[in-house]
Amino acid sequence: MPFSDYKTALVTGASAGMGEAIVERLCQEGITVHAVARRADQLAALAARTGCIPHALDVSDLDAVTRLCSEISVDILVNNAGVSRPGSILNADEESVDTQVDVNLRAVLHLCRLLVPGMMERDRGHVINITSIAAIYNFGGNSIYHATKAGVHALSRQLRVDCYGKRVRITEICPGRVATDIFGNVSGDHEDARRRFIDGFELPEAKDIADCVAFAVSAPIAVNIGNIEITPTLQVPGGLSTMRPGESL
Repeated sequence: MPFSDYKTALVTGASAGMGEAIVERLCQEGITVHAVARRADQLAALAARTGCIPHALDVSDLDAVTRLCSEISVDILVNNAGVSRPGSILNADEESVDTQVDVNLRAVLHLCRLLVPGMMERDRGHVINITSIAAIYNFGGNSIYHATKAGVHALSRQLRVDCYGKRVRITEICPGRVATDIFGNVSGDHEDARRRFIDGFELPEAKDIADCVAFAVSAPIAVNIGNIEITPTLQVPGGLSTMRPGESL
């Protein structure tokens, strides 16, 4: 149980959903958790409930992230923060490209750049990247989200190479549909999103993703669980569509 080997974690996107559940689970395991998110009020409530250390900042703010990382030593890094915008690259605007790249990909690269060298020096650490089945499968819309998550998927594989020779483990967790507020955050209409994407479905919950994190971390130190794909039993990511010339969608 390597939980006993680790002392400190940093979790991004910690104020709600999967990030909140991951913070709660790690705190239950006796880990000192630095919880990072933009929403100060929700972070304060989480801190009061779990004992985590809240940091109200935007992961795309490199100066703030750099200051935080210079002040703490981290054994477990959970890159969970993410944003999504609907639509394909054909109708994307500048903001949707820049925001998703900044939060979903650039922030992950910088956090790894800032924190993984310390893990290498201590010969101890675990990076957990929460991506999506969108990192490895293609489906309609959300082109930029797919691209950014695919980038983190590639980074997760590459980190295993970069950390070769040290006891620094890398795990990528790829959730499918999970019962969280992300669908409402994307559309801006939480009630409609819940009706369309959550109500009536049998879905994993945020705590199930937190259990996956705990499973990977608690494996013997000789074991690296590289990738976990977790979807609803009644969801499949694959499928093949073929269109005749002249047909419309």
